[in-house]
Amino acid sequence: MNKGEFGGRRLLSERSIELMTTDHITPRQKSVSPFGPGFWDKRGWGYALSIVHKHEPGDPRGFGWDGGYGTSSYWDPRTGVIGVLLTQRMMDSPSAPAAFVDFWRSAYEAVQG
Repeated sequence: MNKGEFGGRRLLSERSIELMTTDHITPRQKSVSPFGPGFWDKRGWGYALSIVHKHEPGDPRGFGWDGGYGTSSYWDPRTGVIGVLLTQRMMDSPSAPAAFVDFWRSAYEAVQG
């Protein structure tokens, strides 16, 4: 969240952070993706993480990933929200489980007051 620096110490180069947080999936690749229809409408893929381009209430923002076995972890540099959700709710559709939506909606409501 601080462009690769923590406690006054550089952990990752700014270039590495830039590459990690830049969408590297081309429109062509997205159009032939085996993921469900609309999967790439709101997100992209950097190096090792998802990049949220568009969001609705209940969606995470920023950078992170939803795991197929019930995990969700994102950090939002705009608001400072960092969230980690660990469930035992396997993803069984392209839509996020209700627990994910409730978690992210509640996280953002908490910081907005």
